Amino acid sequence: MADLERCDIKIAGGVVIDGTGAARVRADVAITDDRITAVGDLARVDAGRTIDAADRIVAPGFVDVHTHDDRALLSKPTMDMKVSQGVTSVVVGNCGISLAPLIMQHRPPPLDLLGTEEWWRFGTFEAFLSAVDDAPASLNAAFLVGHSTLRVGAMGDVYRPADAGEIKAMRGTLEASLDSGAVGLSTGLFYAPASQAPTEEVIEIARGLKAHGGLYVTHMRDEADAVLDSLEETFLIGREAGVPVVVSHHKVTGKKNFGRSKETLALFERYRTSQKIGLDVYPYHASSTVLKADSIAVSNRVLVTWSVPHPEHKGRDLADIAAEWGIDPYAAAERLQPAGAIYFSMDEADVRRILSYPEAMFGSDGLPHDEFPHPRLWGTFPRILGHYARDVGLFPLEEAVRRMTSISAKQFGLVDRGVIAPGTFADLCVFDPDTIIDSASFDDPMTPAAGIEHVLVNGREVWNQAGSTGERPGRALRHGG
Repeated sequence: MADLERCDIKIAGGVVIDGTGAARVRADVAITDDRITAVGDLARVDAGRTIDAADRIVAPGFVDVHTHDDRALLSKPTMDMKVSQGVTSVVVGNCGISLAPLIMQHRPPPLDLLGTEEWWRFGTFEAFLSAVDDAPASLNAAFLVGHSTLRVGAMGDVYRPADAGEIKAMRGTLEASLDSGAVGLSTGLFYAPASQAPTEEVIEIARGLKAHGGLYVTHMRDEADAVLDSLEETFLIGREAGVPVVVSHHKVTGKKNFGRSKETLALFERYRTSQKIGLDVYPYHASSTVLKADSIAVSNRVLVTWSVPHPEHKGRDLADIAAEWGIDPYAAAERLQPAGAIYFSMDEADVRRILSYPEAMFGSDGLPHDEFPHPRLWGTFPRILGHYARDVGLFPLEEAVRRMTSISAKQFGLVDRGVIAPGTFADLCVFDPDTIIDSASFDDPMTPAAGIEHVLVNGREVWNQAGSTGERPGRALRHGG
């Protein structure tokens, strides 16, 4: 720092929360090209541009570890719904659904969450990553390979167990994708295209991860009555494959399961002593996915987010639609198909207990192509910082930042990201700790958050108080790089 005379950008006078969990400190941050070059008292350092961060928090850019942004990287490259929250890196390909490697003419649910047939045009993972390289987004992305995507590519009929030849083909495709830079395998065993896959099938495919240092990330078979059995299966897959495990959007659903997060978190603690286990969570008591009968059954309220045959009903209660049609909600759901929905099926106390778990990372699980999306798409990270950390007091701001930056970057192998320190990439968020809050709601779900003032990705500003800057400096973050 003593040798630094000039930098490209200086963020001056702010309070740095560095992402490690350490106490905040008043410091300036210098950026040259795409890296942080100094942190401290930089009053004598000249800068091409100075950002006044007085009375503001300067934090590492947030890492959204659970997204379905595969297609959005190409179709919505400014990624306003994420950078407006301070997110600078996303992990895509979750829940067994990845846009690559697959070319297909018919997309079974939930693969339709990523888009219509013309988007399923990447026969190899390298082709997809090259497309992202050629048309960068405003933020960085790391990539998972979806098990359901592999099944659709390798099997004619996915509604059955795979045979030995199909398992070998899926493992080979996974390993080729990992060679291209994917960071792991995701499953969506809850969904029909993968629900018939026995545990042994997943283990055999997941064995291909170990040599590549990959992760196993899962939307488990069951998050309701059989949630403990599903956790046991998940941890078994990790042990047998010899790889770290991440449980996606951990929750317990259905009124009779309210309070069972005490049991699930105890199970995490039990197994974490002998294997590498992570989890992520979003800060809402409602979930969202395709419109499914089993999800309707455990919900107190269901909101329709999109419907191909009846787009006029987006944003409406399923119960009201059913009443208008004079049929029960399940029949109404059939008439709306294909469709998506928001499900109010969780207890706030469980949500807070999981959010408070020290090892829980944060992810939005937002669905960027829903016509009337869950507000988590636009609100997750400011909601954690403003509502749960500041207003509710679930944890200090330093702890909230740690669990959306450094532990997430470490878990997914995002090298030199997730902390503020000289030599790391200049992915940064400057926000007002007194005003930051989510603005998106279930009635108005696409409103940018308040209090986010500057967001930089690889040293370039992508969002400020005026909105998107149009800059697109994001990178495809290949494993190990």
